[in-house]
Amino acid sequence: MPVISAPHDFNEGGLFVDLESIFECPLYLKCEGFNFAGSIKLKAANEMVESAERDGVLTPDSILVESSSGNLGVALSMIAASKGYRFLCVTDSRCNLSTRLLMEALGSQVHIVADLDANGGFLGTRIEYVRALCASDNRYVWLSQYTNAGNWRAHYRTTGPEIAHHFPRLDVLFVGAGTAGTLMGCARYFRQWHRPVRVVAVDSVGSVAFGGKPGRRMIPGLGMSMVPPLLDESFVDEVIRVEEADTIRTCHRMARCGFLFGGSTGTVVSGATDWLARHDTRGITAVAIAPDLGERYLDTIYQTNWLQDLYGDHILDSERMSATSRRAKPTSPAPEHRPRP
Repeated sequence: MPVISAPHDFNEGGLFVDLESIFECPLYLKCEGFNFAGSIKLKAANEMVESAERDGVLTPDSILVESSSGNLGVALSMIAASKGYRFLCVTDSRCNLSTRLLMEALGSQVHIVADLDANGGFLGTRIEYVRALCASDNRYVWLSQYTNAGNWRAHYRTTGPEIAHHFPRLDVLFVGAGTAGTLMGCARYFRQWHRPVRVVAVDSVGSVAFGGKPGRRMIPGLGMSMVPPLLDESFVDEVIRVEEADTIRTCHRMARCGFLFGGSTGTVVSGATDWLARHDTRGITAVAIAPDLGERYLDTIYQTNWLQDLYGDHILDSERMSATSRRAKPTSPAPEHRPRP
């Protein structure tokens, strides 16, 4: 049992969920939400802050500022509170209410931008606001998760090796693409590993991260309204784009089995199960990364009125039919052989 004195000293890196009983395909889900920040963003936040401290960029008078759709803002809020820094998170109207309240509870300030950028998202507007702040007062320190190498180095040092330790025969890795920090860190790690691993990036429809057509995106987390500066597509074997309706149905399908995950996780799992359904999975070992848990989405993805207002009354019909089918299906004997981690 660990005993800690700082909240960022604890992070559960070895928990995986076997999703085969839910989706009828071989898929292990790496759960990254079991820390005091509640998401995988704790790793990047910690790496970037410690690097800035080592380089002398952060001083006791500094005011941290960052653009975030939610999870990194929470992680930085937690670290700033622990270390005694002031922190301002610049976010937008898609940020979940519970996430904004959590940052404020940790002592951070939250600024919400309302104007869309040229690609129909809020990212460009958020970054312009951060740049203006930094130009107005040299106490502001912008870590810039979009360009900071510490973002991907965190996952090269931790997430990739954690997966490799538990699954030395890994064949396919599914990683959601936002800033591309997790994607690039893991892809770089497995590029030099002892066996080839197919790295599949999962993006949201409406994101332009991989050159897609810009469109409406209401679920924060994955996807970008610009090409991520950290992205190097030479490390990515394939890209899957997921509709938000499929993200929502996947989240609800897992919730009906007792696993409450967030929107980013629903997108990654939806893309992964679609890919596995189209390929020969005999003897395959596949892992997907779950960036977050679902409590912060209770007033959006898991709220009926929000869903119906944005996606229509029948958004969950196919998920309900799938749940009914699973309950009616008799239990079959366990297979004699399954891929082992």
